[in-house]
Amino acid sequence: MSPLTNTSDWPIFSFIGIPGLESAHMWISIPFCLLYLVALGGNVLLLILVRSEQILHEPQYYFLAMLALTDLGLSLSTMPSVLAIFWFDVHHIGLDACLAQMFFIHTLSSVESGVLVAMAFDRLVAICAPLNYSRILTHYTVGCLSGAALLRGATLLAPLPFFLRTFPFCGANVLSHSYCYYPDMLNLACGDVTFSSVYGLVCVLCTFAVDVIFILVSYMKILGTVMKMGIQDRNWKSLHTCACHLCTVLVFYLPLISLAVLHRYSEETSPILYTTMSNAYLLLTPLLNPLVYSLKSRQIQAALRKRFWVQRVIAGE
Repeated sequence: MSPLTNTSDWPIFSFIGIPGLESAHMWISIPFCLLYLVALGGNVLLLILVRSEQILHEPQYYFLAMLALTDLGLSLSTMPSVLAIFWFDVHHIGLDACLAQMFFIHTLSSVESGVLVAMAFDRLVAICAPLNYSRILTHYTVGCLSGAALLRGATLLAPLPFFLRTFPFCGANVLSHSYCYYPDMLNLACGDVTFSSVYGLVCVLCTFAVDVIFILVSYMKILGTVMKMGIQDRNWKSLHTCACHLCTVLVFYLPLISLAVLHRYSEETSPILYTTMSNAYLLLTPLLNPLVYSLKSRQIQAALRKRFWVQRVIAGE
């Protein structure tokens, strides 16, 4: 595949796939396809359980449903370009399609980060102010927190596609990911991109950096509260309810931070490692979140057993 050189008003961008393994793309597509199916199926199942099971009609599971919905959006945003590369050897994408994909990827990532903050707040109230939990975490509060995460992401990141449309793209517009990524596209733009680059940094600071700080402060407060209870206190078990959320936070932020570091030193990084991390960034989170909650949450396990038991009984009849 040779990259397209474009100097017209409608640039074409090229995906590189996995460098050096072009001949094995068809075989590589098999695990990718399976991982996408597991991610989609797991998140759809979580949504069905939260909607149908009465024991999951609590604020923390409403946030989990919002997280699953966001993960579905991320998977569906990247799946077309990733599978097109590996299945059909289609490496090109137009400007408008690329900008649309980029907007949804960055917006949904911001929304997911905001939902993780809301889940940290939920655990903070549940452990530090349990008597006021039902009064603070009402349906209205859950709706406001979820809506705020969505509104923040959409508002802050809406200008990004418009910034990129103002720049000409010249030369071989080869993207270093299997999807459209704002810093990647900005590196290909011709002209002065200082303002757009600074705005992108501001968006990162106003979303991910602020969210990480809030999550860290929340868990410092939670840990301080649990420490005051005494080692023999039953409320030490409260920390178990935070395990799922902590695993989800690590699954989301570690690939994100790793990708940011690799992007900073992309010229010194192995192309295969760089491409693998870029795919892991948006594939691991939707894949692992349902598995983490299925393995760690007793309520989710009970709902799963109940649903499959009812289906088995119905099938037996």
